[in-house]
Amino acid sequence: MLIKLSDTVYYLSNQDDRERPTLGLVCGNQHSLIIDSGNSTQHAKDFLLEIEKLNVPPVKYVAITHAHWDHFLGMNEFDATVIVNSQTNEIIKEWQSYSYDDSSLEKYVQTNQMSSMCMKIIQADMPNRDNFKLNSPDVIFENTLTIDLGNKVCILERIKSTHTNDSTIIYIPDEKVVFLGDCAYGTTTNSLFHFKQSLLLPMIKDIQKYDAEMFLLGHESICDSDEMNIYWKELSAASQVVKSTSLENALECFKLEFNRDPNDNELFFLQAFVNDHVIHSQ
Repeated sequence: MLIKLSDTVYYLSNQDDRERPTLGLVCGNQHSLIIDSGNSTQHAKDFLLEIEKLNVPPVKYVAITHAHWDHFLGMNEFDATVIVNSQTNEIIKEWQSYSYDDSSLEKYVQTNQMSSMCMKIIQADMPNRDNFKLNSPDVIFENTLTIDLGNKVCILERIKSTHTNDSTIIYIPDEKVVFLGDCAYGTTTNSLFHFKQSLLLPMIKDIQKYDAEMFLLGHESICDSDEMNIYWKELSAASQVVKSTSLENALECFKLEFNRDPNDNELFFLQAFVNDHVIHSQ
């Protein structure tokens, strides 16, 4: 079921048990824009069925937030202009070269080109895929792109991110809503979960320049500004004290700096930033 955020903004909540991220719908007077196309053809079809229940203008655009499979593998289902930034386009090109039959999928998993979870979702939710080929995006932009849906402006911007190097956010000024995709999350490298410490403050700056009150995230669905400010504060506090590969040193610095023990979130972030140092030392 689509959740109505305003008269013109809706979203389909994430389902983490099925690796389905949050999908968005923004409606102008003339056109509608979809944010992320889902993790499979079935996810996209489920989304389209929900949209059909609404009396909204036809979908003209699909904006992809980044080139992780769960955000773009459903894009063939939309009769719309698919928009990506140039780096996302380069990554999608690789997926366009893939075959999606079982033997090919198993090979990609064995060579670490695809996760086993991705393979399972494709096998379950993408029938008739022996001849499946991913379409090419239609519009590729570099840094920013503004779209007018008819008395409804959407600003797309590629930003710095602790999650991927190709993150796009979508801001709707008159609603004070921003779709972040997964940009505010960490990532996993060499089996270590980490936040890219050097990009944390630039990312926060890129996001906070927009006057937003509601934030749509890929795997939390929705947060208000108070919740996001707490998240930024805890991330920044953890990053501030991590200067090496030693969690023990980071904990000591945290206690000295803030005169208290870290909470559970901050402890998780401390380890993630320590892992970032470990990865850079390898």
